[in-house]
Amino acid sequence: MSRYVVAVDVMGGDNAPAIEVEGAVAAARRWNIPLILVGDADRVKTELAKHNSKGLDITIHHASEVVGMMDSASDAIRKKRDSSIRVAFELVKSGAAHAVVSAGNSGATMAAGMFVLKRIPGIDRPAIATIFPNLNDQTLFLDAGGNVDCKAQHLVQFALMGEVYARNVLHKERPRVGLLSNGEEECKGNELTRETHALLKDAPYNYIGYVEGRDIFRGQVDVVVCDGFVGNIVLKAAEGLADTLMTILRREFAAHPLAKLGYLLARPAFAAFKKRVDYAEYGGAPLLGIDGTGMICHGGSNAKAVMNAVRMAHESAQLKVNDKLVAQLNG
Repeated sequence: MSRYVVAVDVMGGDNAPAIEVEGAVAAARRWNIPLILVGDADRVKTELAKHNSKGLDITIHHASEVVGMMDSASDAIRKKRDSSIRVAFELVKSGAAHAVVSAGNSGATMAAGMFVLKRIPGIDRPAIATIFPNLNDQTLFLDAGGNVDCKAQHLVQFALMGEVYARNVLHKERPRVGLLSNGEEECKGNELTRETHALLKDAPYNYIGYVEGRDIFRGQVDVVVCDGFVGNIVLKAAEGLADTLMTILRREFAAHPLAKLGYLLARPAFAAFKKRVDYAEYGGAPLLGIDGTGMICHGGSNAKAVMNAVRMAHESAQLKVNDKLVAQLNG
């Protein structure tokens, strides 16, 4: 059995702790991952009793406080010292766990990671990465909202972190790294992108230059970099588009008798499409740049998303992604 332990903050999501416990148990059962469930012990025990956890390596670590979605990230970490998210990161710091998964306040999760584990030397700001489906496989996209105001050196660091993660976790042999802009031509962009582009030209990896928003989904770039203000808008727009497309398709099939017949014939294709665009398949967003492994889930994540986030966190810890990033920074 692997001894890379994942600490799951089971109190942070919209439906905590039920969904988090269900997803965590599913991950432990499917991939034999050792877990520490962090939260109100009595509530966690009640939820855990609803599932068959016999033979699974699952322990409970009590945390008396919860960081809410409306809490200030910095205040929550300083004032709620026994919050489930801070305690989860403390478990990694002590060596009792090797990775953290949380569906709670993303700002607080980033703040806790930075406050407890600190940053990797050479990285000024951690970034939230997310995975988008493309025509071939997957595109890693960062920053998805952690840093709304960035300097060129921050984007250069995001590019390096994304390249290392894509190569080691997404198993892309020579990831193509692009800088998000409003056109592919070098004359496009703004002051930030032009300065970043000039620096990335000398990068010791496969930097392919400016890419546009549509390129994220075409499968012609593996890592797309931007500041967190633009990144969060892109993320929310993509989520909204996927939900809207599925709703329109359901309405059209329901409105016409022949369409219903067509749906029955094409159901396997639509099931495959839904799986490709379902965020739950990708689990969570890796928090890159902290001196440890963290995975941020959507607050409304279902059990499947939590399960896959635990898998991704465990794999990142196993593959020692941070060690490889440090080696590249020092290389």
